[in-house]
Amino acid sequence: MYDMKKNANFMKIPANRIIALMLMDIMAVLASSFGALFLRFEFSFREIPGEYLYHYTRLIPFTVGLTVLFFIVWKLYKSVWRYASATELINIIFAVSCSALGQIVLCQAADWKMPRSYHVLFWVFLFGMTCVIRFSYRIVRIINSKRTSLLAGNAGINVMLIGAGAAANMILKEIELSKYINLRVKCIVDDQPGCHGKLLRGIPIVGGRDKILDAVAQYGIDEIIFAIPSASQQVRKEIFDICKETGCKIRAIPGTYQLINGEVSVSRLREVEIEDLLGREPVKTKLDEILGYVSGKVILVTGGGGSIGSELCRQIAAHCPKQLIIVDIYENNAYEIQQELRRKYPELNLAVLIASVRNTNRMDQIFAAYRPDIVYHAAAHKHVPLMEDSPNEAVKNNVLGTWKVVQAADKWKVRRFVMISTDKAVNPTNIMGATKRICEMIIQTYNNHSDTEFVAVRFGNVLGSNGSVIPLFKKQIAEGGPITVTDPDIIRYFMTIPEAVSLVLQAGAYAKGGEIFVLDMGEPVKILDLARNLIKLSGYKVGEDIEIRFTGLRPGEKLYEEMLMAEEGMQETANKMIHIGQPIQIEEDKFLEQLKELKEYVEQEPDDIREYIMRIVPTYIPKEADRQC
Repeated sequence: MYDMKKNANFMKIPANRIIALMLMDIMAVLASSFGALFLRFEFSFREIPGEYLYHYTRLIPFTVGLTVLFFIVWKLYKSVWRYASATELINIIFAVSCSALGQIVLCQAADWKMPRSYHVLFWVFLFGMTCVIRFSYRIVRIINSKRTSLLAGNAGINVMLIGAGAAANMILKEIELSKYINLRVKCIVDDQPGCHGKLLRGIPIVGGRDKILDAVAQYGIDEIIFAIPSASQQVRKEIFDICKETGCKIRAIPGTYQLINGEVSVSRLREVEIEDLLGREPVKTKLDEILGYVSGKVILVTGGGGSIGSELCRQIAAHCPKQLIIVDIYENNAYEIQQELRRKYPELNLAVLIASVRNTNRMDQIFAAYRPDIVYHAAAHKHVPLMEDSPNEAVKNNVLGTWKVVQAADKWKVRRFVMISTDKAVNPTNIMGATKRICEMIIQTYNNHSDTEFVAVRFGNVLGSNGSVIPLFKKQIAEGGPITVTDPDIIRYFMTIPEAVSLVLQAGAYAKGGEIFVLDMGEPVKILDLARNLIKLSGYKVGEDIEIRFTGLRPGEKLYEEMLMAEEGMQETANKMIHIGQPIQIEEDKFLEQLKELKEYVEQEPDDIREYIMRIVPTYIPKEADRQC
């Protein structure tokens, strides 16, 4: 956006400004030519031989013409000089050098002898005067900015930059040029010993990360900007662990590709997120494997407007499907992902349909009309406490909805069906997890009797998804607290939404039918630690500014989650982050009969649906917990 504004300004340079620049350049040529000759003869006009004066007067018109021509060639009349940088300086060097060289060639060709030092002095004078003319506006702006900053006294936000590389230089440059940015960079920290004690654009580099706490106190720092976009996750975590103890607000450059694309700017700084403190590298997937089985296919995503579903749609759209069909019951979510994909992928063959997976006829119509090759089933009720209060709805949407989509996929010969499951399906203690376990059993049963390859992908919590803990904590912090944590010992596995979805896509590429893929979620994290870190990253003190309050485990909630049941073995895939749990054998005829009975039973809105679910899922043991206010 910044570059677009500059390009727009190029087109709007008024003709009178160009004429004024040309006139000043002509005067600079005249002054440089005479000044070079005058200096050569030690500022004595009488000492200049008549021959040189004669050649000088003959040379001047050609020198002026050549200089203006080369200035045009090197685009010195098209640049916006208020944003002049090293590129413009290089253009000036080339333009002035071409002018001086042209002058030498002309003198040799016309046999107009001039002192050899004349041409060197001419280059020096012309270069200096051109720089003054071009950069004077910017210099005045910087002086005015410094003067305004001094007059403002303590107004503004004192900032520390971490990193003394290209990203930091870009931020400093933007702060210098803009009169709207209320930031004052006071110091820079960088781990490279060679730059300690030096200045970057006039700002002192005070030392490495060990100096962060001291520098915050010494310079009265209010905000820390992390400006090393190429840093590994481990380095980020180590530095952020120090920064969060300062009580300063922390922001960061998004990533390396923004630096490469020239998109680094103050407006693009983002808040430091909890995932920055997980301390592991992002999960990598083999994109060619994903591309190989998604490209050119008709893909249908149920629940395509949700957190996981919408990210599935984004990544699928980037892999050139023949057509992408999004099915969702919630029109607002569906509309948002529709508009986003239309903007980013205008050539994408996209269909967005409002429909409920619980509607048998509607699912049958959709599958008949679009004939998808691959289905990603992400539509589900997932909120554990809400489903504990409305267990019948969990059964209707999760179990019956999945069953009806599976039946449609089987009927219309879908090539592959991938269901999004959860770690809560393992030894479930809540109705949501139990319904997801039944969904896995549906997948396994139909895979044994269908041409469609049915698989499930099981993973834990995703950071930032709708209803997850991080958005809740952020909202509570914004409201001044307290942050509510159910239990000080509760732990969870975490992964970012893009990581989880990319692994789901790759697991789909590995599918042969009947597998339950289990994603490696890394080391579990204590929710209490997440809460404390998020408070500190927001610039507050735990217990003083923001209180943490324990509310007790909710009904159906575990202290920890499991990824596999005891009966399931673990088989590795080509991607070490994706494992396969061996299917547990079930009595299929009995299970299908129980499904039919469950459908009839839940439609009667019973009060004891959990007892019936326990017959289908023997590992389901409901866990009631007393709520603490």
